[in-house]
Amino acid sequence: MVFPVSVTLPFDNINQPGEFDTMDAVRDVGQALEEAGFTTGTVTDHPAPSSRWLDGGGHYAQDPFVMLSLLAAVTTKLRLQTSILVLPYRNPFITARSVSSLDAYSQGRVSLGIGAGYLKAEYKALGVDFDSRNALMDEYIQAMKLAWTGEDFTFEGTGYTALGNRIRPAPVQTPHPPLLIGGNSRMAIRRAVELGDAWNPFFAPAAVLSMARTASIAEEEDVDAALAYMHAHCEKVGRETPPKLYFAGTGMIKEGYSPQEFIDQIGAFRAKGAVGVGVGISAESRAKWCDLARDFGENVLPKLD
Repeated sequence: MVFPVSVTLPFDNINQPGEFDTMDAVRDVGQALEEAGFTTGTVTDHPAPSSRWLDGGGHYAQDPFVMLSLLAAVTTKLRLQTSILVLPYRNPFITARSVSSLDAYSQGRVSLGIGAGYLKAEYKALGVDFDSRNALMDEYIQAMKLAWTGEDFTFEGTGYTALGNRIRPAPVQTPHPPLLIGGNSRMAIRRAVELGDAWNPFFAPAAVLSMARTASIAEEEDVDAALAYMHAHCEKVGRETPPKLYFAGTGMIKEGYSPQEFIDQIGAFRAKGAVGVGVGISAESRAKWCDLARDFGENVLPKLD
């Protein structure tokens, strides 16, 4: 079995009309990823980013559940992952319904990467209190877990109340799709331990993460310190099996890339306990993007066994 590698989907790229913003693009990308042997396609979440952030280096993002649904329709094996869904942006039962529907119709292919986000202007545009985002994250996770049982649920939340509601079909995966907690901070690590199935940090130096306002994890020492903290918190709260470890942002596949460098780097992550990693692909055209995906599938993925 090939070591799990996810790839960021290119549909946020709207600068080349016709290349990545059509159903043909979704079909070509999905088929290329399955042929190459990637395990997962991931999408981001920015429903209403500020123009200031966009013009300062940010990016557009399509609706995550729309894009993953389209991808599900043109693939059969590829896992469908949000990386990340900013959980406090939406009522938790709206999110629970979207996840449940997608998991049911894709026959259990959803992985839900979630985080608290960091864009104050986007929070303001969506009418959600930025300073409450971490409390809302924890609350919404608990609310969604109840909704995913498929049974009647009661829950008193912040500005909403469920008094005997039900969402069916329940997700195919039980008790629910994997919850990958994104973020590099100690708060994110604690959340992964207490409420998640996995921790999904982003491997990048401080300069890259400055816009995201999260801790840098870019060196072996950073990883070791974070994992030590995670294991200590597991012991503190009585969790016997630590969350699984998936690293995002571990490398960019582009023309002239070195397959051996990726093999070595991914091997180093595996040695730290990672059970999966995420990469990106940089290409101006859809054809080149798909060619790079297939090349990686030929020259890297089979050597990760």
